[in-house]
Amino acid sequence: MERQVKGWSKLSVRQITVIGMLSAISIVLGVTGLGFIPIPPVKATIMHVPVIIGAILEGPLVGAMVGLIFGIFSVIQSITTPTPVSFVFMNPLVSVLPRILIGLGSYYVFRAIKMKNRFLPVGIAAAAGSLINTAGVLGMIYLIYLGPYSKALNISLSAAKKGILAVAFTNGIPEMILSVLIAVSVVTAVTKIRHK
Repeated sequence: MERQVKGWSKLSVRQITVIGMLSAISIVLGVTGLGFIPIPPVKATIMHVPVIIGAILEGPLVGAMVGLIFGIFSVIQSITTPTPVSFVFMNPLVSVLPRILIGLGSYYVFRAIKMKNRFLPVGIAAAAGSLINTAGVLGMIYLIYLGPYSKALNISLSAAKKGILAVAFTNGIPEMILSVLIAVSVVTAVTKIRHK
């Protein structure tokens, strides 16, 4: 039985290590710009993929913790490298909550699909996690910051609404496809290594 760390009674040493490694990967992807893959005319992010992988491999708590660290990093990044719309990411409801929900959603979707072949459940869970990220972040911006967001970009409310919807499709779909491809590859490889 795996040893548990005092104070983190629900997490094993392995799970804490996984949280650290996947959070570090997420941060490196963000800091270096490697987490943004140009798929003309957009740049799709894969920074949420470690959250999905952590949730599928180690459970909802690990997924939520990696998502929390990813979200906190988003807040810090919006403060340290501001853009005209960085203020929206300073709100944890925009930058942290959806990232925690990626981990929870991915895990429970994965667990809900009972199949011997793991490709499909992993793929669907990764797609769900990616959609939670896109819908969560953009949905919160729409609900909380539509007015200030349109002012910051110097566009009308109508244009801001259309812009948010356009980003949901132009970025959301490529991000979902990338998430599925990466998560299926990584989870399959790790599962094979574990069962050797």
